[in-house]
Amino acid sequence: MNNYHYLLKFIIIGDTCVGKSCLLLQFTDSRFRNEHDATIGVEFGSRNTKINDKTIKLQVWDTAGQEAFKSITRSYYRGSIGGILVFDVTSRQSFEGVAKWYQEIQGYACDKIEMALVANKIDLDAKREVQTEEAQAFAKKHGFAYFETSAKTGENVDTVFESMAQTILKRIDSGEIDPSQEIYGIKVGPGTVEVQKKQAVTQDPQNPKPLTGYTTPAGNKKAEKKEESCC
Repeated sequence: MNNYHYLLKFIIIGDTCVGKSCLLLQFTDSRFRNEHDATIGVEFGSRNTKINDKTIKLQVWDTAGQEAFKSITRSYYRGSIGGILVFDVTSRQSFEGVAKWYQEIQGYACDKIEMALVANKIDLDAKREVQTEEAQAFAKKHGFAYFETSAKTGENVDTVFESMAQTILKRIDSGEIDPSQEIYGIKVGPGTVEVQKKQAVTQDPQNPKPLTGYTTPAGNKKAEKKEESCC
């Protein structure tokens, strides 16, 4: 489905076995898999969601946590407007690894990336090794939003993605982020004001023609085909 105002690219990072793939599956398909093989390289999924009066397509990249795949996953840091750092509340080691992952993304991601820290597996609260206050303090220190989720039950999973998307839209509306700059991991959809302005500028008033590569209300088939091939 390509009828969106903005496409936002997100990346999920963190140690292996913290539930990154399960968060993605819960968000895109509203389901949970008890057994899940470790991600090899990068996987992705997408979902359209409504934020205020806009349709937002979230394209989410799930990266491998193993050291062996770092050279592959680093390339996906570039061109992402949302970064989700995940740790497992039952594993102190995974929480301690968050600082390492943050340094990693700082070195490769764009300077406008919106970050969030996610404490996953809160359904296993009896086995918790990382307390909420400690994780909140880390998030506050680095200016991250903080969420606690369960990829198994779905608790707060949608909230993470929708809240981040809402923050990014506010930054676009305020002019802090220029959505036309592809390096920021944002793609402008055919119905946005930015596209409509471009069409108006490029049209000859005596012989109006749509700007190539964008869909008009009448339905530019060539443009629709191009959209389908890229996402």
